[in-house]
Amino acid sequence: MDIPHSITGKTRIIGVIGEPVTHSRSPQMHNAALAEAGLDYVYVPFHVAADAVSEALNGFLALNVVGINVTLPHKQSVIPFLTTISREAELIGAVNTLTFTDGQIHGENTDAPGFLRSLEEAGANIPVDEDVVVLGSGGSARAIVVALALAGVRSVVIANRTTSKAVALAEELSEKIFGDNKQANFADSAPDNDTDPKHQTKLIGMGLQDSRLPNAVNGSALLVNTSSSSMDTSIPLLINPDWLQQNTTVCDIVYTPPMTSLLIAAEKKCRIVGGIGMLVHQGAISFQRWTGVEPCVDRMRKTLT
Repeated sequence: MDIPHSITGKTRIIGVIGEPVTHSRSPQMHNAALAEAGLDYVYVPFHVAADAVSEALNGFLALNVVGINVTLPHKQSVIPFLTTISREAELIGAVNTLTFTDGQIHGENTDAPGFLRSLEEAGANIPVDEDVVVLGSGGSARAIVVALALAGVRSVVIANRTTSKAVALAEELSEKIFGDNKQANFADSAPDNDTDPKHQTKLIGMGLQDSRLPNAVNGSALLVNTSSSSMDTSIPLLINPDWLQQNTTVCDIVYTPPMTSLLIAAEKKCRIVGGIGMLVHQGAISFQRWTGVEPCVDRMRKTLT
């Protein structure tokens, strides 16, 4: 882990909690950005057991820690201890960024705006008023579906091995996002920038074997894989790449390896977007929240490649 400078009594602390947390690449990414910016901060990984979340958060408050990233398995368990939570994080049902201010804890989720930034960085337009397919129904899928629905896509098909999970997620998010006729706007990554929705995105859940899926993929402007299965080239792809059209952008949020089996299969005829961009941009948003300084995204990315 690169420490930006000598640590003194004036050095401010940020970090990440998880169980385990030794695998996290956030410390190297953030400490490199801190060094680049010349900021007197240090980013530290903290192993926090599942039954010690409350004690950890109280300790961070007592120690004047500035902010903490949250990784598995704590993204949901921190929520009851928050003073405030962004609407986006509430909709997603998970928090990955905490900010400690004046004895209060604010929680938000930077995965959703980080994902949208990664698309824009890759030159892929956010598919407003177009159709999208998302593979998987876990925590990352929740964040991405929320981001896309609130950005104003026409429809999102959520396809999962277990049909009931995809259907339940589509129904839940549709009610949570549009039930009160409100829509957040991630365009500037503002944590609490609510606007009236231009229209209601149609969310559809289905199984991977559903006969409607080939047409959904064929007609999509964007296909996003959130399943870890694409890490292993020995595992069959979740979709047939022949279903893809040339004007479809294919994104895989898996970043190890950088070129997953899905991206390899799609790159000959589609624009492809890897997962490192989302990882970097969600971290960059957290960094700016805590320090007030926009980090060097390229410097953060170099630590991961």
